[in-house]
Amino acid sequence: MATFDQRELRNVLGAFVTGVTIITTLDRDGKPRGVTANSFSSVSLDPPLVLWSQALTSTSYPAFRDAERFVVNILSEEQVELSRRFSSSKIVDKFEGVSHRKGLGDIPILDGCSAFLECKAFAAYPGGDHVVYLGEVENFEHSKRKPLAFHGGRYMVAYAHEPTSISPEAGAENLAQLKAVRLAVAGLPELRAKVGMHMLIGVWGNRGPTMVHWEPLPGPVTENIRLGSVMSTLDTATGLAFLAFLPREQTQAIIDEERSAVLALGLSVPRQEEIEARIAGARRHGLARQSAEERPDYADPHRLTLAAPVFDHSGRMVVALTAYGSAPDGQTGWDAPACRVLAEAAAELSRQLGHKPNT
Repeated sequence: MATFDQRELRNVLGAFVTGVTIITTLDRDGKPRGVTANSFSSVSLDPPLVLWSQALTSTSYPAFRDAERFVVNILSEEQVELSRRFSSSKIVDKFEGVSHRKGLGDIPILDGCSAFLECKAFAAYPGGDHVVYLGEVENFEHSKRKPLAFHGGRYMVAYAHEPTSISPEAGAENLAQLKAVRLAVAGLPELRAKVGMHMLIGVWGNRGPTMVHWEPLPGPVTENIRLGSVMSTLDTATGLAFLAFLPREQTQAIIDEERSAVLALGLSVPRQEEIEARIAGARRHGLARQSAEERPDYADPHRLTLAAPVFDHSGRMVVALTAYGSAPDGQTGWDAPACRVLAEAAAELSRQLGHKPNT
């Protein structure tokens, strides 16, 4: 048999996006048992068969090996912590405090799921270090809750690739922005790997630059990032990008409001000539940049924040791709590799949206 690096093989298999389930049953003593699994799949409609697999080393393996029935609980997007709970080997009683009810054969059905299928054990097959279970569906229920997704070792949310219908109230600008965000979200993990920095997606909302997606690097993250946060127009690279590439009449009111709020707190704001100089620099280089050169408060001399504009078919900026963190090569100037990679990614995304430069 071919020999593979298991970590690399895991990464490749993780490229396949799955849902997340918790499989539940009762052991021989009638005690409820459950395990998180993303190996669930449909097999047949006639007869109605589904499958999932379990590691032979799982502590609940004997319970499922001997079970006559099990329930596939398809988790909703709000149930990330529940998934983690049932995948933890440190929690002895995984059902303690978990809302559920009894189904066929008294098998637990978890509350709040996107859907569930009550199954009768049909067959089991060896599968290397796993066993593959087939179940015959006896009963099922589907709610309107959105399902939880899993990809590349991380929990995700699922959304439609394109709107199936467009309401008369939805303007062309909003639809362009929606499409831009979806394309950007899809490509952000790969872009994060190329840039080697944390990534954000920002849009221009009714309060100014607003963060709608965050793609941090693997490992601990110290920043307190919250989706929906409104970023400063005067003090962030994302805000500067919008100031540079949106019409002044669209941004001036937000600038004035922010300036007044900062001054009311007794804090200083950049002079208008400083703002204009930064805007000119962003336009000249095609993206906004902040480093220790402009921000003396950056404790890390290699810290860098970049924001590149994404344009729609009409030439309007709809999204800012923002990279931030410690520059992996230590370069923070305009010639830093991260600047080129981010600018190229934004240009490609703009092209996908129908933007034609200099038109």
